[in-house]
Amino acid sequence: MSEQANLPRFRPSVCIDAVFEGLDKRDAIARVKQCGIDAFEFWGWWDKDLDAIEAAAAEHQMQIAACCTKFVSLVDPDLRGEYLQGLGESIEAAKRLGCPTLISQVGDFRVGVPREQQHDCLVEGLRQAAPMLEQSGVTLVIEPLNELIDHVGYYLVRSDEAFQIIDQVASDRVKVVFDIYHQQISEGNVIRGAIDHIDRIGHFHAAGNPGRNELTRGELNYAQIFDAIRDSDYQGYVGLEYWPVNDPVAGLCSAAKLVSGAS
Repeated sequence: MSEQANLPRFRPSVCIDAVFEGLDKRDAIARVKQCGIDAFEFWGWWDKDLDAIEAAAAEHQMQIAACCTKFVSLVDPDLRGEYLQGLGESIEAAKRLGCPTLISQVGDFRVGVPREQQHDCLVEGLRQAAPMLEQSGVTLVIEPLNELIDHVGYYLVRSDEAFQIIDQVASDRVKVVFDIYHQQISEGNVIRGAIDHIDRIGHFHAAGNPGRNELTRGELNYAQIFDAIRDSDYQGYVGLEYWPVNDPVAGLCSAAKLVSGAS
């Protein structure tokens, strides 16, 4: 049996840009490993020393679980070519890093343009992106974000529209990143919202709410949420994407136990 086959189906990844903000990336990766977590992720690949990240990942035998594609709007048809070009560059970076997942924001709502028109533009852009992703083996996940606190003016807020978009695109390589923090703010009912659409989810993110801090702070019962995900058919990562209030390593060790279901 391969090493990959021995991995748990649902496992943590750490967003080093958030949890270890401002720390040298090599040191951040070492601290993730110190917590017994074998995967990490980050936002932009284009502003990082990829040689150093690759070397640190190899040294600590870590998986790079996800990074972002370039931040170009999908709801503006005039930017379609720029989005696809950025996606092509991001796919090449992901292949270099052995990274299976690219996270895509979709851009801000265009005032004065009917929402239906922007929705259709987003779907068409992803349909054009799908062959690139299918050929590469990389999965793109689009990200709904809350507009009440963190992303005022953003287009894609609710998970139900995100899942509708995925159904319209109809590619196994285009899915949703379900950010539990964002969806708690935008719509609540996160267990049902995720589990009822688990086949359309390619990645999770998690943070405490309110505050976007450790998972043990706030109103979200992550023990129950993670139990439900583990009991589903989901096979992938949950990115721990938060800003710690207390010691980051201790917080990650606690989060890793929550993900695994350890007492």
